[in-house]
Amino acid sequence: MELLSNDEAGMRAALAQAQAAAQAGEVPVGAVVVRDGVVVGRGRNAPVASHDPTAHAEIQALRDAAQRLGNYRLDGCTLYVTLEPCVMCSGAALHARVARVVYGAAEPKTGAAGSVLDLFAEPRLNHHTQIARGVLADECSALLAGFFQQRRRQNQAAARAAHPLRDDALRTPDAAFAHLPDYPWAPRYASDWPSLQGLRLHYLDEGPRDAPLTWLCLHGAPAWSYLYRRMLPVFLAAGHRVVAPDLIGFGKSDKPKKPGFHTPERHREILHALLQQADLQRCVLVLQRSAAPLAAPLVMAARERFAGVLLLESAPGPGAVETAAESVALNAPFPDRGHRAALQAFAAMHSAQDQALAEGVLLRGLRSTRGAAHSADMALQAVEYFRPS
Repeated sequence: MELLSNDEAGMRAALAQAQAAAQAGEVPVGAVVVRDGVVVGRGRNAPVASHDPTAHAEIQALRDAAQRLGNYRLDGCTLYVTLEPCVMCSGAALHARVARVVYGAAEPKTGAAGSVLDLFAEPRLNHHTQIARGVLADECSALLAGFFQQRRRQNQAAARAAHPLRDDALRTPDAAFAHLPDYPWAPRYASDWPSLQGLRLHYLDEGPRDAPLTWLCLHGAPAWSYLYRRMLPVFLAAGHRVVAPDLIGFGKSDKPKKPGFHTPERHREILHALLQQADLQRCVLVLQRSAAPLAAPLVMAARERFAGVLLLESAPGPGAVETAAESVALNAPFPDRGHRAALQAFAAMHSAQDQALAEGVLLRGLRSTRGAAHSADMALQAVEYFRPS
């Protein structure tokens, strides 16, 4: 029987369990329980396969050790785990009277051993477990990062298979959007609506479908749904639903190669389909001023779906932004001339007279000042203004 002589050896045993979890399609987290240098319990992440939210690697290892030792108290034992334990697993280790917990990678979102909170440092608890942090942290983090990178590639491949690209359109490569700041929301795609004619439309849809308000965020040109990244968290925090599409030709949506595709009528048909397919009710339409001519007929045709309009000053074009990161993000959908047909078409689509007439028929609502447009403060003001009575 091989004896584990130090913490690094114990963490490598936990890494072996994490690799087994990855091979099974689970998030690669592994754990072992060691007493006197001998592994007495092993566990790997298994909540998906077992349909069990408690089947974290630590819980599995603690259960295994308790069965082998014939005691639910694990005095003198060390729990090695490749990822910082959550509240549930930290509590289980404390209840088991584990002497030490040694973890590899920190977990900034759910870690309960120092990242989000430190349950083990609570002085009022009747047992105190020692903590060792960051053992083989780089290897533990690399295993997790590789797993999620592979899963993203698989998801992207599945999305491409579900929404094949038309011969007369372009699609901005996924890599262009890989590291956008402050854009964490899951993408949704549609391509089977008749108005799309086989093109893929990207949109965000977050929050409860029965929310008291739905914020339909419509960008103009040049922009895309990334424009609303500061406002969406505010709307969601209020318990509301947010839907933010990328118009065809913009953002993550498909981009016809010819500017002639882009007519107001065609884009309005697609937006009307979105209203119906996503069952949008009690909507506040959030839009850039430059999109008013496109949105006004949409509101007129479905007034019963709208509770108001938040009209925003248009955002600066790509390049004229606050930071280099924002410039990269706003330019991301348009890497070359071939991807910019919509920008060319929209620049000439609406006259100033059309815009003035469109604003005149929009529902009464709130208008931003230029400095406040697209900001979290503007979103907070809008939430209060449109609060259902």
